[in-house]
Amino acid sequence: MLGKLAKWLRVLGQDVIYGQHLTGYGLIRAARAEERLILTRDRRLKQKQPPPFILIDSDRYREQVRQVIETCQLEVAGAIFSRCIECNASLQPRVKESVERLVPSYVFAAQERFSWCPDCQKVYWPATHHQRMLEELKKMGVS
Repeated sequence: MLGKLAKWLRVLGQDVIYGQHLTGYGLIRAARAEERLILTRDRRLKQKQPPPFILIDSDRYREQVRQVIETCQLEVAGAIFSRCIECNASLQPRVKESVERLVPSYVFAAQERFSWCPDCQKVYWPATHHQRMLEELKKMGVS
């Protein structure tokens, strides 16, 4: 329901868990166990006596991101691109030579900075997709 919001919050460096296993009472149990805030569009959730939650108003992800930033008063400037957008782990910087076998040769030749996810082992680098994401954040009013 809020997968795109979860992705963009991770881009902003926020610790966000998301998945199909997090529905109904499973979501409530996970939020209580990990002391997390629930983000939901499910208006019936409040009937289940959940821990703190934010009812997301819009079905448009840009508006959702703005709502969460404003409601939670998030400071995102220094944390952008610090989390894996796939699995949520904190990214670690990697020396260029350590990723030579993990990235396409043209990427290795063209890029100098790399980050690596220790959990899912995805490698990240600041290429055109990075710039497009920054432009999208500007459209959202996040800089």
